[in-house]
Amino acid sequence: MRRYGQFEGCEDAVQEAVLAATVQWPAEGVPDNPRGWLVAVGSRRLIDQMRSDHARRERESATATEVMPEDVPDTDDTLVLLFLCCHPALTAASQTALTLRAVGGLTTAEIARAFLVPEATMAARISRAKQRIKAAGSSFGLPDDAEREERLRVVLHVLYLIFNQGYTASSGSELHRADLAHEAIRLARMVHAQLPEDGEVTGLLALMLLTDARRAARTTAAGDLVPLDEQDRKKWDRGLIDEGMELVKASLAGPALGPYQLQAAIAATHADAVTAEETDWPQVHALYLILERIAPNPMVTLNRAIALAETEGPQAGLALLATLDSDGRMAGHHRLLSVRAHLLENAATPRGLAAGGRNVRLVQVHPAGLDVDGHGHRRQVRTLQEPSHDWSRRDTTALKVRLRQRGVPRARA
Repeated sequence: MRRYGQFEGCEDAVQEAVLAATVQWPAEGVPDNPRGWLVAVGSRRLIDQMRSDHARRERESATATEVMPEDVPDTDDTLVLLFLCCHPALTAASQTALTLRAVGGLTTAEIARAFLVPEATMAARISRAKQRIKAAGSSFGLPDDAEREERLRVVLHVLYLIFNQGYTASSGSELHRADLAHEAIRLARMVHAQLPEDGEVTGLLALMLLTDARRAARTTAAGDLVPLDEQDRKKWDRGLIDEGMELVKASLAGPALGPYQLQAAIAATHADAVTAEETDWPQVHALYLILERIAPNPMVTLNRAIALAETEGPQAGLALLATLDSDGRMAGHHRLLSVRAHLLENAATPRGLAAGGRNVRLVQVHPAGLDVDGHGHRRQVRTLQEPSHDWSRRDTTALKVRLRQRGVPRARA
């Protein structure tokens, strides 16, 4: 007090010195001059606090005299933030979590519940993602032209994954997680608002809308999945379908054609059919044929086999399925087994029915089988007529003309 004249500050400093003594003296021994030791330590603590207070006051004064800019830029940085959250240094899981947190505005607890992981685990994942972005030296701005196109595809893929997780949950007791699907649609709308001329952005938004339009008809009151060909199409959301249709037309008007545009066109073809029997399967097959060429994937081939069977008969579909037997990614896959069982049953031959029965039994015991799915609901094997991508498309004259312009023949009816 005699030296510094601060009653409260000196009292706090003495208390900290005594606390330090209780920790250090038992381990290091009592000093020769205990009183002098306490005064010296207390003085250092008080001086440190005084310096800290002085620095804080200077920062406050500097901030108070700052001149605020007259015009704050009226810009939407959502796209910039999406690009940052989808940095290539991050894993897909981290990109998804960070996007929902930073762009979607969901809390860490909400994201953790959505993906059925502990909140602490999700918090650590998001924290590590931020640290990786910082370590990569990323700045808040759009990447240059060379990287922007590639990063945009990552952004679209992340939104696609979020929507898929909401539309067909991969875990948990509920088949749908509407909150995730709606959040993906909201974010896709924001990206489309800033990039309205990008065909793939438009195609992805159309795909989400046309798929989500079927939500009300997709399950029974008990929660069982309803096959696409058995859904009550009066329950489909016509407002979403009409909006999706217009977006499909717009996406196909550009010079390029990508996977999301094609998936949206398939969704539009299904949505355009008043009944399942009126579905233009030749056009669905032609679209899957193009998709298979530009984005080869065994699931695309599987879906094409279903469309081919609808146009040329089950034997044609089975022949195409046979090409997947050597693909290690499809070995024992429940979808391949189920589709084959369905087509063998449709072949209506004693041998085919017997083989189909064997495949059905395989599906029933398969851990991820579709007859008894992860939600504990029994389904008929033929529910696989609902595309595994769950993306459907519409039949419009403009679309047919575009297909013919691209040299894709219509499959025989």
